[in-house]
Amino acid sequence: MALHKITKIIALILGVAGVIFWGMLVAKGDEAIRDSGGEGLDMILYVAYLIFAIVCFAVLVFVVKGVFQGDIKKTLISIGAVALIVVISYVLAEGTESLTKDGEIVTAQTSKWIGTGLYAFYIMAILAIASMVFSGVKKLTTR
Repeated sequence: MALHKITKIIALILGVAGVIFWGMLVAKGDEAIRDSGGEGLDMILYVAYLIFAIVCFAVLVFVVKGVFQGDIKKTLISIGAVALIVVISYVLAEGTESLTKDGEIVTAQTSKWIGTGLYAFYIMAILAIASMVFSGVKKLTTR
């Protein structure tokens, strides 16, 4: 329970820091930031990177902790299901070389991975919506 309180306090501190830095950005305004060449943004970006690293570390710690405390078989099945969705998405995606509006070349492999991400998102969104509908219908029919 103490670890939960510590993470809540850290999350609160990081949230307050984020709001303060966001306020600093808004107070400067777009033109002031453009005119300064982004001066002062470096500090805010470094804080953002630090916060991102802390959040990633915390997520990894809790995931590993949850895997070893919970049912490893169910965790591996879930990981396998996500991997299967990514493989199906990769097979469905098409990779064609193209140009961006800036004239840069997007390789066929990069295009295929972008398509993979989109297909994976669509499949997972459909599954999430279907599970919510199924759960709602099941609740209505069991009452």
